[in-house]
Formats: sequence, C-alpha cells, structure tokens
Amino acid sequence: VQLQASGGGSVQSGGSLRLSCAASGRRISTYDMAWFRRRPGKEREFVAASSWNDGGTDYSDSVKGRFTISRDNAKNTVSLHMNSLKPEDTAVYYCNAFYGMDYWGKGTLVTVSS
Repeated sequence: VQLQASGGGSVQSGGSLRLSCAASGRRISTYDMAWFRRRPGKEREFVAASSWNDGGTDYSDSVKGRFTISRDNAKNTVSLHMNSLKPEDTAVYYCNAFYGMDYWGKGTLVTVSS
C-alpha cells in the first residue's frame, strides 16, 4: 500500500488543522492505520491509531482530547483532526498502515507558532 499525507501547514497556537492520508494500491479496510510524528530533535513518536477490527481508536496522552483520528474505508483515506494546537505539536506528521508489516508515507509538516 502507498500512502500520501497532506494538509500540513502553519497555524497559530490554539488553531486547528486537518491532515489527510490517501492510500493506494490496497484497500485499507483490513489495515490498522495510525499517525506518528517527529518533532524537531526528537525521535518519531506515536500520535493516534485506528483499528481495522473494531474501529477502536487510541491516542498518546499528549494529544488526547485535542486530536481525532478517523477513517473512511470507502474512500481509502484516514484523517487526523487537530484542535487546540500547541507549539509543541510542531512536527512532521507521518501516516502509517500496518498489516503484517509497517507501511509509511512521506510526512507533512505542521508548524504551530505561539
């Protein structure tokens, strides 16, 4: 499966952004989908996930209550709605698919200014 993330940009603290990930090559209906990010000078970290099996979601403590992951299996897309953004959310965000192995797309940069 190939993944293409989009929707990054610059926003002020407290603002919102919506990231999208378009998948191609395979249907994502049987893939666990997730978003990760790499903040400046940090290792890549988990942000949010959506289970293919039961539709359950999971979030890192740092984004819980502010970010929402959603998937549209019919459109073969997964989104990340980000609200109440903080400067520490500045990062390159990566879309991830998992089915026996990890698949990664190129990231999209989100910059949050104070």
